[in-house]
Amino acid sequence: MITEIRHVADKHANEGKLPEEILNYMYEAKLFKLFVPKELNGLMLPLPEALRVFERASWIDGSFGWLVTIGSGGGFFSATLPPEQSKLLFGHDRAVVAGSGHANGIALSVDGGYIVSGQWKYCSGSTYASLFTANCRIGAEPGEEPEVRSFAFLPEQVEIIRDWNAFGLKATESHSIRVQEAFVPSERTFDIMSTPHYDDPIFRYPFLPFAQTSFAAVSLGICRHFLEEARSFAMARQADWAIARPQRLEALISVLEEHETSLDAVAKQFYETVERTWADFERSGAMDEQQQREVGESSQRIAISTLAYAHAIFPLLGMAVLMEDNPMNRIWRDLHTVTQHTVLVP
Repeated sequence: MITEIRHVADKHANEGKLPEEILNYMYEAKLFKLFVPKELNGLMLPLPEALRVFERASWIDGSFGWLVTIGSGGGFFSATLPPEQSKLLFGHDRAVVAGSGHANGIALSVDGGYIVSGQWKYCSGSTYASLFTANCRIGAEPGEEPEVRSFAFLPEQVEIIRDWNAFGLKATESHSIRVQEAFVPSERTFDIMSTPHYDDPIFRYPFLPFAQTSFAAVSLGICRHFLEEARSFAMARQADWAIARPQRLEALISVLEEHETSLDAVAKQFYETVERTWADFERSGAMDEQQQREVGESSQRIAISTLAYAHAIFPLLGMAVLMEDNPMNRIWRDLHTVTQHTVLVP
């Protein structure tokens, strides 16, 4: 399946979306349901195990891995929505969430719910989402601090603004969404800080380290793919370069070996930190500020390191990798896109 996903992803790279056959595989493998309770047809993985899934998916293909990661993160809301709504919205095979955490909407209270209008950017998986979630400010009197609440929208209530034109992660369809005077019943609103309806510890895990570790795992997987492709590229040109450019070949192999070893070391430290703090969290039900800071720094170290490795290797690959249809060019762009996320920037 790895070869098939990479082949199809390369073939459709300029279309800005993953083809239907890959999406069908993601649904069948429940890759959007890593944090959905088993009662709702999910897999409910512990965080350290899910991070390794994110890494492997991103090693296969950057957009594929990002969509698995973001789609899985939407499973958090299965524990915050009222249970009847969770069964309806998350229980079916093709359930997947797209949305935003920014409070860019305005909600006006009416009988039975709210009238909502707003626009949100960077909603990955927007074109195939079965559910959209976004934060809104509930209308308050002048001078009062508005309440922020989360709202769930059905696809027919949402307009997709196709504005995702980033140079990397092109197939994630991370477009903006807009709703205009949409009625949302009270039972499709929730407070992400409320007590979850399911007991799994992931639903009590702090959001910032969850996002940091998730995106660090994506960076790690994309970088592994880049290093592997660079080594394959060097081996394919070994005979020619040994005669015409022996110093370039020696330098590239030396730098590759150095950074492959370094990547293994920072990845080992990252997973050890996550697993140790996760075990403490499972036992105590809480994560102190020191542990959150430690997890955050370890995640940011992954982003910094993977970028440094790519920057050291890219100039040694010659002119061919400047072409946008070269696999390493696309992987390099994907890596720069994910590490640009604010939670990975120190």
